[in-house]
Amino acid sequence: MSQVLLQAGSRLLNALGRHSDLIMQAYINGSVSAREYSPKVLEQLVQLGVLWRPEAQSDLRLKSAVRTLLEGSLQDERNRNINTNIGAAIASLKTLTEHYKEALHHQRYNDATAYMSDLTEHAYQLSETLSNSVRVMFSRINNEFGYVSSVEAKIRENELAQEQVTDLLGQLECFRFDELSELAGSNRELRHLLVVSLQQRFSLAAQELSVVQARLLDLLGRFREFRGRTRLLKGFLLHMEQHPDFTPGNYPNLTQVPVLFNQSRSVIKPAVSNVNNVEHEADYHAIVGALNYVHKQHKAPEEQVESQEISVTEQASVTLEKDPLHQAVEAYFVDVIDSGQAKTALEYYHEHELSFDPEVWIYQVIGGYQGLDEEDKQFFALDAQGSNDTRFTGNFYINDVTLGLR
Repeated sequence: MSQVLLQAGSRLLNALGRHSDLIMQAYINGSVSAREYSPKVLEQLVQLGVLWRPEAQSDLRLKSAVRTLLEGSLQDERNRNINTNIGAAIASLKTLTEHYKEALHHQRYNDATAYMSDLTEHAYQLSETLSNSVRVMFSRINNEFGYVSSVEAKIRENELAQEQVTDLLGQLECFRFDELSELAGSNRELRHLLVVSLQQRFSLAAQELSVVQARLLDLLGRFREFRGRTRLLKGFLLHMEQHPDFTPGNYPNLTQVPVLFNQSRSVIKPAVSNVNNVEHEADYHAIVGALNYVHKQHKAPEEQVESQEISVTEQASVTLEKDPLHQAVEAYFVDVIDSGQAKTALEYYHEHELSFDPEVWIYQVIGGYQGLDEEDKQFFALDAQGSNDTRFTGNFYINDVTLGLR
């Protein structure tokens, strides 16, 4: 079977290489005229699945698979194909995974290898499909839909792109990584394909699509502004064609001034000296020179006061009351030292029935540990307990901390 596929693939690729000019003409022009090329060559390409004839009297056209290949490889800005059939792809992945696990269970290792190869191809193809869809969106946005000329066409293309982004975001909801994780089980290769690789591609695609939506809305606003200005200009030109002797009136002399011209004049700002203006430097010097000199009055020396005896008495000690939360943290540290056993902050919190907020208590314990001197900090070990964010990587939520002695 493999040898037959190799020979068929070689014939197809050789035909694509020999008749590359014909194929590119069909890609650019949309069709191929049978009168311009040899019937034998055209028949060969039809049999290989490169060309096809939609109707009996129509010209030959490229197959959709070949056109999709050229659009993806050439990154043609006219490409508007967005594959949103993610649900079917995920269903295929689940089916192939079940086949692979069954083959491993019955020790059919050759079948398992074949299923794993197909599963890998489907998983990477799904990741490539998401990347290609986002790339097509960005290509159309960066060119501002330059493959269409009128503003109305640009608005329609923008609305089409927004619908495609909405459909793609809806299809992304088909990903259920908890189900995929349960399906992969403890198999390392399956977890890498179904959980790690797809989740990375999913997160990146979701972030990029949010950027795409924002830029599409910004472009749509600009296009609608252009359309409004264009309509205003066309209306003025039509009015001038119908009334060639039209001249604007003297609106300030009217008793009822139109709202368009009845605009208030700008308010004069208060005068402010600008010390950075070199032209006013001489005036500043003159103003400063005209200021009166202010004489400082020196106080007369005070008469010497006879020395008096100083009574030295015991001063009252001043004690500063510590915050109850801070005292509780110190007591927690002392309890760990006395017991010599590690203990979590919430365990101590529940044992002593503290009245503080649990989150504030954990935060204060972390702050108390960070506030220790470097020498004292070496005697303690503080470990955080929590979980990673299920959606965004890099976010770790602390649920509790464990304090112990080194």
